[in-house]
Amino acid sequence: MQRVVQVIKADGATDERLNLGLSAADILRLYRTMVLTRTLDTKMTSLQRQGRIGFYLSSFGEEACSVGSALAMSEQDWFFPAYREQGAALLRGVPLRSIIAHLLGSAEDEFKGRSLPGIFGNKSARFVIPSAPVASQIPHAVGVSLAAQILGHESIAIVYFGDGATSANDFHCGMNFAGVYHTPTILFCKNNQYAISTPTKRQTASDGIAVKARAYGFDGVMVDGNDVLAVYLATRRAVEKARSGGGPTLIESLTYRLSAHSTSDDPRRYRSDSEYREWIKRDPIAILKLHMDRIGIWNKEYEEETQADAERQVTKAIRLAESAPRPDPITLITDVYSEPTLALREQYESL
Repeated sequence: MQRVVQVIKADGATDERLNLGLSAADILRLYRTMVLTRTLDTKMTSLQRQGRIGFYLSSFGEEACSVGSALAMSEQDWFFPAYREQGAALLRGVPLRSIIAHLLGSAEDEFKGRSLPGIFGNKSARFVIPSAPVASQIPHAVGVSLAAQILGHESIAIVYFGDGATSANDFHCGMNFAGVYHTPTILFCKNNQYAISTPTKRQTASDGIAVKARAYGFDGVMVDGNDVLAVYLATRRAVEKARSGGGPTLIESLTYRLSAHSTSDDPRRYRSDSEYREWIKRDPIAILKLHMDRIGIWNKEYEEETQADAERQVTKAIRLAESAPRPDPITLITDVYSEPTLALREQYESL
């Protein structure tokens, strides 16, 4: 197996030879965003159980993947998320209220309730809304980065997908185009060990996912996906390479989905309690806290304040989002064509 990139050691220390270029403020930002992401997940799952939203996909246990990688990106870059990039969206500046409005399908939802719950985007943050079919966002990301390359723009694209997506045609199509055209693309595989109930060992016979990049002519990197600093470092290196004309990188981020696949799933039916107990020992928030304590920027009081602040933010955002009206029915037909066709107008009048 390839060497796994790790930064935070078992005692919370890091290799002093590594130049992460992160300030204490940057590390605190990572921590606050990860806590906020987990708080959002907890409360949204609760709302779904209460019948206040219809469906939710939690990122519990995977926060370091999206938050650490997002910090390495720049404002002009494009994000192509999968289903669990809440952390990247929050770090990117997408408002909590916007995410919750999407889950409610309210008038404040940028897409007016027409997208599946949990599959969201944000135009101003260059957070491109994905489709439900697994891996379909990969060719889109490669296409956008190829367009940037042709136009001479400095922007690059990062696309997120799970280990199950590597069994889909769109993964191989995207990888091939990225390799042939040497596009400035970061292909970020969050290997959380399961595609719903199918384990990674049933997805591939190869020695991991990262090794697949060799067949397409570019680099593959394996990183500890529960070490947020390692994720940041691996992504930053891939960003620097892409921005300087070095082409794409496939990052395999080894993590674990501590939650169910979705609010419609029961993971107890296909994975063991002992496996879960082993992985929860490597909770990404706990690992970062260990490092913060080591460098003197964490204590119990700060932890409690951060958690309380996250609770207040999410609770307030829920209250505001739930007070918004439903989308006006006219929005069903107003953005299909510049001018609604006769058939659309007739259908609307019938409705």
